[in-house]
Amino acid sequence: MRAVRWRVGPAGAGAVVLVLHGGQVASTAPARPWQPAAVRMNGFVRPLARATAGHRVALGLVRYRYRGWNGERADAAADVTAALDRVAAELGPVPVVLLGHSMGGRAALRCAGHRAVTGVVALAPWCPPEDPVAQLAGRSLVTLHGDRDRVTDPAATRDLAARARQSGARVAALEVAGADHAMLRRSRDWHLGAARLTAALLGIGAPPAEVAAAFDLTGTAEGGLRIALPYGRRPAAARG
Repeated sequence: MRAVRWRVGPAGAGAVVLVLHGGQVASTAPARPWQPAAVRMNGFVRPLARATAGHRVALGLVRYRYRGWNGERADAAADVTAALDRVAAELGPVPVVLLGHSMGGRAALRCAGHRAVTGVVALAPWCPPEDPVAQLAGRSLVTLHGDRDRVTDPAATRDLAARARQSGARVAALEVAGADHAMLRRSRDWHLGAARLTAALLGIGAPPAEVAAAFDLTGTAEGGLRIALPYGRRPAAARG
């Protein structure tokens, strides 16, 4: 599939994780795998592969045509939809979890209504207040956002998470204390935490107890969490 760069091949896969990198508000320059936004997501590949090993999970990075979202064109979302269509056509009705950062998080949220998608893990997502949430109904959504992010707004992510819950999504909104947008601070926690949560959304292992409790909340409850170190080895969290 040209729409996806596979890191764990899809042959015989019973589930799929698609990784979506960030980008820019507006740019029609070609997206390339060596650009920083794409390279940043390479650190998630090995933890994801380990977390899903032995469960026939394919792991791929979506190829974008352009670096930018580009307004109403929503080019990144269109590329994710094309990748999902190809996965569904070639693998059949296998569950897909989308793991996206920044613009890739926005694309993951926008495409959550695709018939193949069962869950979204959104890392420091770009969440404009006008973006819809109805497509998240019946899906599982975990957001992770650093409290020192100055590129995308943690408060906007919390607002979208609350709206998604009201629309019928299972939601856990997590705050990564001391972390920034680039996910360089506490990078190990981003990588291992995202891998564990993604696997849990595929039914591989259980989510942290606090996340499971947040999923059980209904209505307007925000269910925000503060992740404490070291998340990847011994998950611990306190209500934020």
